[in-house]
Amino acid sequence: MFYHAYEHYLESAFPYDELRPLTCDGQDTWGSFSLTLIDALDTLLILGNVSEFQRVVNVLQEGVDFDIDVNASVFETNIRVVGGLLSAHLLSRKAGVEVEAGWPCSGPLLRMAEEAARKLLPAFQTPTGMPYGTVNLLHGVNPGETPVTCTAGIGTFIVEFATLSHLTGDPVFEDVARKALKALWKNRSDIGLVGNHIDVITAKWVAQDAGIGAGVDSYFEYLVKGAILLQDKELMSMFLEYNKAIKNYTKFDDWYLWVQMYKGTVSMPVFQSLEAYWPGLQSLIGDVDNAMRTFLNYYTVWKQFGGLPEFYNIPQGYTVDKREGYPLRPELIESAMYLYRATRDPTLLELGRDAVESIEKISKVDCGFATIKDLRDHRLDNRMESFFLAETIKYLYLLFDPDNFIHNDGSDFDVVVTPYGECVLNAGGYIFNTEAHPIDPAALHCCRKRKEEQWEVEDLMREFYSQKKTKKFTLKRVPDHGEGENAKDPKDASSEKPGEKRNSRKSSHSLLSCPSQSFNSKLAVLGQVFLDNT
Repeated sequence: MFYHAYEHYLESAFPYDELRPLTCDGQDTWGSFSLTLIDALDTLLILGNVSEFQRVVNVLQEGVDFDIDVNASVFETNIRVVGGLLSAHLLSRKAGVEVEAGWPCSGPLLRMAEEAARKLLPAFQTPTGMPYGTVNLLHGVNPGETPVTCTAGIGTFIVEFATLSHLTGDPVFEDVARKALKALWKNRSDIGLVGNHIDVITAKWVAQDAGIGAGVDSYFEYLVKGAILLQDKELMSMFLEYNKAIKNYTKFDDWYLWVQMYKGTVSMPVFQSLEAYWPGLQSLIGDVDNAMRTFLNYYTVWKQFGGLPEFYNIPQGYTVDKREGYPLRPELIESAMYLYRATRDPTLLELGRDAVESIEKISKVDCGFATIKDLRDHRLDNRMESFFLAETIKYLYLLFDPDNFIHNDGSDFDVVVTPYGECVLNAGGYIFNTEAHPIDPAALHCCRKRKEEQWEVEDLMREFYSQKKTKKFTLKRVPDHGEGENAKDPKDASSEKPGEKRNSRKSSHSLLSCPSQSFNSKLAVLGQVFLDNT
């Protein structure tokens, strides 16, 4: 399925953003970035195709330009372009790309991601810190740009922007993402809900429907994923407060409805296909029982139509007028993948099988896979969104591939030497951004140390080593990564107890070289490496 769609994109649509599968040509949709190629890049590696991954990396470096006079969605550019490039950057070494010295703290794909993100920064220059929805990549925010942005378009940056800040050392990205998140939190209603559109200049809610679906969805997702990625208690406590309000006001019989954000009264008794991410998100916080019950409700809708209609009227049990389509969205499959990892319930594999069969039967055409315009009669639309290759196929593949490296439980890993110390990567625990681009959370600890702090540590170590012979203590040898006077001396090998084995995987570890510790913590560690000769 992947290659049928991917190869036809390359043949018929590249360098346009998307394939038009009914007419076998291409179109630009989100900004003229060859978007499908960026979105599909990490899927290639998950499928094991390292040679095509390497080829596409070269194509993107040569062909993608962000210095263009195009109005681009801030939200979509972030999740698809910045997220896709960051993920591919962090997976490059695993894919056999020859990375430059200093990787993962430098590299061409990281520079591209940073360039794209900088093009988005003017959107955040508002009185509230909440960004405009659209920005011109060459000129910034257009003078007549609407100040109304959806909640998801404000709260879906912390995963990509915090990763960028940690890898590049520039805090501006994480700072603007956090400010936007906190502005939404500050403007929630008295009963703890947020609407789905707000004026970013005045902070007045323009659309006051509260729910977990379109216009809001990935805001909640990023509070949880941001909390996990950054080990951030504040973000998690925000989500847990929202979760209480969502349960109190929007949940009915394991369905989630839309309510008025100030009163809690039902405004739309509908299920939207975008809401199907929710059971997967619940699984991330350990609420598996509730997740499974809600998932099974959504699965009944899939079985009714062979796909999820954009809107489904819950009391009537049928589609909503003009919302009968299914653009091959991934959300229900995404939840199945997460829940299967948590439960191994075979029902979740059945959903995966049903999804493969119905997409093949209804959506497959000569030039790829087409959006289903109407699930009632299976009419097709001339579009294949990039998320079909970035998310839908990826989550299906991962559902059925329990041994994929993405599912790594930490039993295998790589140790990488960076200018800032040793760094463990590819141990698992990947955080998927909302476009299913995996981010290795360990990578955020590879580049955090300021260079001047590194120099201070090295100066301290030199001083300690030079004093070693005259002091009445033994210095535990801490491996470092310099040369000459700092090079590792086997005679200093250290205070291992008899029978104690060193970690033999590619490099040794030490408290000092642990890159997740702040400089002050490392001083404390240095204070503990001196032992009495007794």
